[in-house]
Amino acid sequence: MARITVEDCLKKVESRFELVMLAARRAKMIMKGASPLVEADNRPIVMALREVAAGKVNFKHPENKEKGNEASGDDS
Repeated sequence: MARITVEDCLKKVESRFELVMLAARRAKMIMKGASPLVEADNRPIVMALREVAAGKVNFKHPENKEKGNEASGDDS
């Protein structure tokens, strides 16, 4: 199978940061027993990157909490 490149993965995610976070989380899931969504003949991190490049997994942005009192440091 061909090498996976960062550029291949960046076509599916917005930034390198998202790529690292997504691949790390997915690799942990695979190591804990999740079924790979692509050919399973590589290490978990490589499988995770292949899944990203194939568009099988994606990054879900966390919802921001209301920025009211928490962000301002108001203790009232």
